[in-house]
Amino acid sequence: MASALSIRSKGKVPGGARPRKELSMGVTLSQSIALVAIALAAMDAPSFAQKTPKRPEGGAFTVPDDVGVREATIWSEGTRMAANLYARKSATGRLPTIVMAYGWGGTMERLRPEAALFAQAGYLVVLFDYRGWGKSDGRVILAGQEPGKRASNRFTAEVLELREILDPLAEVEDLSNVVHWLQAEPQSDTSRIGLWGTSFGGGIAAYVAGHDHRIKAIHAQVVPLELRALDQVGHQDGTKRARGELSYPEPGLVVVSGLRGAPITEHFLRYSPARTLSLAPDCAVQIVLAGKEELFDMRPVIAAYGNFEGSRKNLVMLPDVGHHDVYGKAREQVRQLALSWFDQHLNK
Repeated sequence: MASALSIRSKGKVPGGARPRKELSMGVTLSQSIALVAIALAAMDAPSFAQKTPKRPEGGAFTVPDDVGVREATIWSEGTRMAANLYARKSATGRLPTIVMAYGWGGTMERLRPEAALFAQAGYLVVLFDYRGWGKSDGRVILAGQEPGKRASNRFTAEVLELREILDPLAEVEDLSNVVHWLQAEPQSDTSRIGLWGTSFGGGIAAYVAGHDHRIKAIHAQVVPLELRALDQVGHQDGTKRARGELSYPEPGLVVVSGLRGAPITEHFLRYSPARTLSLAPDCAVQIVLAGKEELFDMRPVIAAYGNFEGSRKNLVMLPDVGHHDVYGKAREQVRQLALSWFDQHLNK
């Protein structure tokens, strides 16, 4: 197990004075996005991107006998989202609750081991698929003209379902609606809600926590909090889409760092978890970074942590770990870091 460097509260952040090559190795996600942005500006996304086979979800994981799982439906902006709730079968009363947000191109199936572990520790855990991903329905848009004459606001038309695209603002709404849904969930103690997010999902969690002060604690691992490399192409795509010259990407396109789901670039213009997180100084914030992070530059994340004015914060640097190692050799370590953080700030 890799040793961890942990900095709490107002201590000095690790890596602040390190040269760039120690903070970001190889081609970063930001650099990759910048290259993609140049390419997308010169050609249509469908001709540039490629489809990739879906990776198997969930593996051979079996839910422990002492954990119960029930299905739920959550509505987000009129679209059905699939959710699974995990809790100890012997649990009674209202439980502290953890909502889990997966990263770019994932689904909730990949987080089943973490959900079961947290449930065994006494939490109600909510897994869900964003709209257009996994078992959730997708948003629909008109594929042609509306009928000229109709008796009411109901009509029949050809539509296009938006699936497997990366839209940060839509995902923010989805996670927000999960939190809204929880307010009427009998098993949830809504005064003790935490968000767990990995990779891109960590930024979604940070953004939601910034605006929804019902969130008491978050754990965000290998999380990019600022992705400004898409801004230029975002302005271009936004203009084209507003003028009807650019449609939405096909499902399953891969245009960034081998990640499934083409980005809606103009929606990144208003998306900055680094700035939004600062709106929630009363939230307990833990950020776990990989010392050998290869997908994005960690410096904006470290800066955002330093600028966060809350007194309950913790930055953990895993020195011998890469981005994807948190799903491999370091998976158990980051699970325990998350559990310890939630135990400290939710399970009281």
